[in-house]
Amino acid sequence: MGRALPGALFAALCLASLMVGAGRMELAQLTTFSGEAWLTLTASRLPRLAAVVLTGAGLAVCGAVLQQILRNRFVEPATTGGLEAAKLGILVALTLLPGAGQGVRMVLAMAFCLAASLIFAVITARLRATVLVPVAGLMYGSVLGALAEFYAYSRNFLQGMQGWMLGDFSKVVQGSYEVVWLVLPVVAATYVFARRFTLIGMGAEVAASLGLGYRAMVVLGLVLVSATVAATVITVGAIPFVGLVVPNLVSLWRGDDLTRTLPMIAAGGAMLLLICDLLGRLIIWPYEVPVGLTGGGVGGLMFLFLILWGRR
Repeated sequence: MGRALPGALFAALCLASLMVGAGRMELAQLTTFSGEAWLTLTASRLPRLAAVVLTGAGLAVCGAVLQQILRNRFVEPATTGGLEAAKLGILVALTLLPGAGQGVRMVLAMAFCLAASLIFAVITARLRATVLVPVAGLMYGSVLGALAEFYAYSRNFLQGMQGWMLGDFSKVVQGSYEVVWLVLPVVAATYVFARRFTLIGMGAEVAASLGLGYRAMVVLGLVLVSATVAATVITVGAIPFVGLVVPNLVSLWRGDDLTRTLPMIAAGGAMLLLICDLLGRLIIWPYEVPVGLTGGGVGGLMFLFLILWGRR
């Protein structure tokens, strides 16, 4: 019963995501193969469900990998400059290569995110107190965010960037979200190397003593994180806290062995984002609150609970 409950909850959230929306779509219409209902389902609701699940799972897995690489529980793409770097890469692609497709934008976003992550890894290696890592990450991200905003402002693109970067699934329709499917092989590759990422979390000396190529695994982990961040930012924008809250909750429950916990982390990230997306669709129905706002609010409250509970 305990194992079946998470699966049932996930299925219920997926069904609710398919049925909730500004346009009414009832099961009876689907059973009669109503043209309008099937068009809504296949062109909007199913793509949105896939984007929400893949984004949530990918961001949660990214947070788990970064926490192992940097050996700190308070890091995720939003607190290490990864999101801001990807944003800067997309802005460069939009301004210098306006006719480029999503593939070029994703490559530039991934390259900027990877470079920023490598620089941050070097910075954290020089910090003696691990408590300073999230502080340094916030400062580092603020600098990258300021550079991105100045770049957008100098090219009269600031207003469009601010609206585009706020996490939002309302624009996800068939033909505009397919790049987010890249998250699926990235999560699969992360699971293949899960034991090695767990060993990285024990430190460079322990990993080397066990015959693990520490630097190569760090670079591989950052590449996987950068690919996920680039795909999600291009598709739906920036969504905070998913990669911070879910891995910590699963770690408190099941420990730090990613070979055991990574499927739970991916499923937890998907369910958390499904809940936030449903809240955004229901709060002011038939209008919608961007998931970047609901995710920030719910994730922030959960993170405060984790901190207070940990002190207790």
